[in-house]
Amino acid sequence: MSSATSAPRAIALRPRSAVAVAVATVAGLMAFCWPLLVRDGSVLAENTMAPLILGALMPVVLAVVLFEISEGGLDPKAIAMLGVLAAIGAAIRPLGAGTAGIETVFFLLILGGRVFGAGFGFVLGATTLFGSALFTGGVGPWLPYQMIGAAIVGLLAGLLPPVRGRAELLMLAAYGAVSGLLYGLLMNLSFWPYSLGYKTEISFVVGDSVLENLHRFVVFEVTTSLGWDLVRGLTNVVLVLVTGPAILATLRRAARKAAFAGRGASHSDPRNLSTSDRRSPGAP
Repeated sequence: MSSATSAPRAIALRPRSAVAVAVATVAGLMAFCWPLLVRDGSVLAENTMAPLILGALMPVVLAVVLFEISEGGLDPKAIAMLGVLAAIGAAIRPLGAGTAGIETVFFLLILGGRVFGAGFGFVLGATTLFGSALFTGGVGPWLPYQMIGAAIVGLLAGLLPPVRGRAELLMLAAYGAVSGLLYGLLMNLSFWPYSLGYKTEISFVVGDSVLENLHRFVVFEVTTSLGWDLVRGLTNVVLVLVTGPAILATLRRAARKAAFAGRGASHSDPRNLSTSDRRSPGAP
């Protein structure tokens, strides 16, 4: 096995749980992009109804995904690692809290998803944003969108190509820049229809073509939020480059010592054992 993939996966995705994660991701993206899909006469055409409907559906979808993942048999050590990283993320997020676009939590989701896998990254993203909202009193209709957006960031980090060394660090930094920008775009898209009314040239217009509304949204993004989103991406790049080597090494060392034993990651598999565990019982 290559060194790039030698760290055991803390949460092994079975076929059913993998499908659940994929469905949740697609459903989340559709919830973000509904302004580009809605047509006259649909339920979502009523702006006051859309956030209530989508905000109620996404927590249900996330709950189903978490249930499916837990059915695969979560190693207690994986749960402990998830709790530690989610607590750290919830604690450090207020250090930035989005001020001028600075977000101090996404780099941890990226590094955690990279080391422990896509399933772990998905759960880590959702639980970290949920814990942060409880910690800071930031619970509101925007929270489900933040949770699914962060879950997607962690999920994709776990699906990046298997490289190591400087190439890996540069790849993670580039992903941090892109994910920081896309997260901001998605969050803006979710509330764009309610922010300007119907009387400006960059407002959402129900029933217009996808290209027309997309053009209005791009102009809205550039004129109102692009600077903040670029700062978020730059923050990810700096934090990944500065802390990445130490955090990646620490998390991988913890993963090897834990030898996670969820379904699909058994202790009996020598690939999931640390070097010391592979020694014979009589070895020093």
